[in-house]
Amino acid sequence: MQHFHFLGICGTAMGAVAAAMARKGYTVTGSDAKIYPPMSDFLAAENIRMFDGYAASNIPAEADVIVVGNAMSRGNLEVEAVLERKLYYVSLPEVMKEHFLRGKKNYVVTGTHGKTTTTSMLAWIMEYTGKDPSFMIGGIANNLKRGGRFTDSEFCVLEGDEYDTAFFDKRSKFLHYLPEVVIVNNIEFDHADIYNNVEEIKRSFRHLLRVVPRNGLALVNADDPNCLDLTRPGEDGKPVPCPVQTLGFSKDADIRISDVEYKPEGCTWKLEGYLYELPMIGEFNVRNASMAITAARFAGIPQEVVAESLRRFEGVARRQQVRGEEDGITVVDDFAHHPTAIKHAVTGLRQRYPGARIWGVFEPRSNTTMRKIFQNELALALATADRPVVSALENKEKISKEDQLDIDKLGKDLEALGRQVFIGQDVPAIVKHIQAEAQPGDVVLVMSNGGFDGIHGKLLEAFKNRKKD
Repeated sequence: MQHFHFLGICGTAMGAVAAAMARKGYTVTGSDAKIYPPMSDFLAAENIRMFDGYAASNIPAEADVIVVGNAMSRGNLEVEAVLERKLYYVSLPEVMKEHFLRGKKNYVVTGTHGKTTTTSMLAWIMEYTGKDPSFMIGGIANNLKRGGRFTDSEFCVLEGDEYDTAFFDKRSKFLHYLPEVVIVNNIEFDHADIYNNVEEIKRSFRHLLRVVPRNGLALVNADDPNCLDLTRPGEDGKPVPCPVQTLGFSKDADIRISDVEYKPEGCTWKLEGYLYELPMIGEFNVRNASMAITAARFAGIPQEVVAESLRRFEGVARRQQVRGEEDGITVVDDFAHHPTAIKHAVTGLRQRYPGARIWGVFEPRSNTTMRKIFQNELALALATADRPVVSALENKEKISKEDQLDIDKLGKDLEALGRQVFIGQDVPAIVKHIQAEAQPGDVVLVMSNGGFDGIHGKLLEAFKNRKKD
């Protein structure tokens, strides 16, 4: 098993694992529909041969193992060739488990919201203290400059996704990660393309806690009823088999957050009597950081070192990231694509920019928000912004008409909530509208789990041109 061929090699996790395999001495090749920098440059520097586009002929005859990314589905030309030729194929989490995670102390961060930020914080704390951890993060931590790497350290920090593993393995990815410590930040309904309700999601989390060893730890959000459900006996009547600690603002929490002070430049709070400071905003980030602190303490890192590292934490790309300011108008990028995340994003910006008018520009792009599941919740969430803007659905043919989010109704509901709303058919229309209506001092919050057609730069350019005029 010396030659690995990756289907979907330019994904953040796929690329990081492919490069790590190449450094181990394996021959690595791969294919992807979109090969472009920076990932293409990164992989080329590792001497990995890549095929642009999918074709049966891309699969080298000498390939021993085909690694199938979870974006791959039946109908893909290489997937079909793998099945027809009876080649040996595995998922990416399986490769990670066998080649990088077995025998390591794996810290797995899970939950509907906050996974990327919490994973980044914990990985940075370990990096700062000299533990040189492996990590795999669904974003770019500014302190770490990358989303993934594998080292010889005994510690590995992983963002644990409840999404399914591959088209042939419908278990959640995080079940493959051999966890010693699991953080459960929160649980809400999401991923409507694979789950029918929140109970199915909780079942997957329960399965995860069943594989945490007795010398490990499950850290659970004490303020989230769905998370607390995990701490009670399951359907079989058996208690959680691993040690559990609850953490949060609740008076019943095992580890309680207290004495929180919010400031435009950050916040301070106490955890187990020790004062911590974070140059980030929002109650959600206080909880994210508290989870990372407690996990780091479990790893034996002194609290004063943990506190010092958090003061130096520089955040995560696309999480409340200021993209620029032109004509007195600030453009902020955020990954929010769920009603709760939208509310958190707006609330956080109100702390950072007190008195500013907040524009909430939202692209309903995820498999869940393109559906009508959160029809009412999205209206309430977007109404927390002063001037909500919603883009029209793209690729809506993927979802039946009766299941689609009703954009017109969303607009009417926002108007009924007292908001002046704009529904944009495309990015140029949205940019034109905001360019005409925005005022100096405004903050434009762009929320999407995709690129949103580069709207951030287009808004800044429009404001710059307006200033010239």
